[in-house]
Amino acid sequence: QVQLVESGGGLVQAGGSLRLSCVASGHTFSSYHMGWFRQAPGKEREFVAVISRSGSRIYNADSVKGRFTISRDNAKNTVYLQMSSLKPEDTAVYYCAADGDLRSRVQIGISFYDYWGQGTQVTVSS
Repeated sequence: QVQLVESGGGLVQAGGSLRLSCVASGHTFSSYHMGWFRQAPGKEREFVAVISRSGSRIYNADSVKGRFTISRDNAKNTVYLQMSSLKPEDTAVYYCAADGDLRSRVQIGISFYDYWGQGTQVTVSS
């Protein structure tokens, strides 16, 4: 089992940047595919970006392509989400998640992720 703790959220003006971090407990972080998801008020949780165990495979939602970058540092048990050119529609609670199955391919579907952090609020003002 892995525990995930996100940080880095906050209030930012449109066009600004934030970097989210997610630190995982345990000694097997490098065995997990990792992802960032978000949930806006009144909406379902949605995929933002995912990264494979080694970092060699990355998938981004169309809505964030060219603006958000996911990365990971396995030595620090940490996955990051660098967000730039933020828009009001990016306002949401952002969650990091770990895929606990030893599947070979990283997946974008929420149902593949077993472990979730508590979330961090990102608010973008216009």
